[in-house]
Amino acid sequence: MSILHSIYLGIIQGIAEFLPISSSGHLQIAQQLFGLEEVPLLFDIFLHLATLLAVCIVFWKKIWELLKCFGRWITKKPAPEKTDFASDEILVGTEKAGRRTIIAIIISTIITGVIGVFTSKLIPELSAKYVYIGFLITSALLIISTLIEKKRSSGEKAVSEKQEGVSVKQSIFIGFMQGIGTLPGISRSGSTISGALFSKLDRKAAGDYSFIISIPAILGAFVLDLKDLGEMTSSVGAVQILVGCLTAFVTGFISLKLLMKIISKGKLAWFAAYLIPAGILGIIFL
Repeated sequence: MSILHSIYLGIIQGIAEFLPISSSGHLQIAQQLFGLEEVPLLFDIFLHLATLLAVCIVFWKKIWELLKCFGRWITKKPAPEKTDFASDEILVGTEKAGRRTIIAIIISTIITGVIGVFTSKLIPELSAKYVYIGFLITSALLIISTLIEKKRSSGEKAVSEKQEGVSVKQSIFIGFMQGIGTLPGISRSGSTISGALFSKLDRKAAGDYSFIISIPAILGAFVLDLKDLGEMTSSVGAVQILVGCLTAFVTGFISLKLLMKIISKGKLAWFAAYLIPAGILGIIFL
């Protein structure tokens, strides 16, 4: 694999990891188009780690607040009188919200991991056409969740009590949707954000929670695929890995910032305009 190929794959990863169009699906297609079927899975995981760094930078304040809340919880220290977040911030606005969100992250991660174990065995047996079917499934999720969220928002005249944290019921469903996102062509961010919107989280909390729970999911996948390290070093050079990761990080950071603005405007369905024709054409011609 050349350095130019690693740059292409890094750009695709950085854009598709956050925009709800499926990074794994696009990487698989790109590798086939470039004749790079021999690239091991762990190279993809390294690209995911690069975009994971972008997540940590964008959400570092909330991640740090959750870590502090967890530390106070296990050491039984009192909560501070003031935090860096307003009290109506759903995920970390209060000590109760932070604790409920921590529990929710654990639950979502466990459910995603269980589903991921099964899908990891299924994926190698699926043909490339399933990627394009996944595009259509993702587009349907984006359209339906956008319509439901807009209808719910327009129908709510007033909210009597602000939600604190993510409930157990919500975490179970969102974890399930993130697990579905491990299938080829189904966007992890698209399925997870849609799941959060389906479960009645507001737009901002849905986006934030979706990317925060991607951290343990990606790290878990990395640990599980460490067994392929020898294979990766024998077929992909260190320079290609470094260039690909740097490219994925930069494009990922920009894409994540862009997506958060799109989420706040309730325009996720925009991406269906790309996924639907791409899925149909892929099924017909490839």
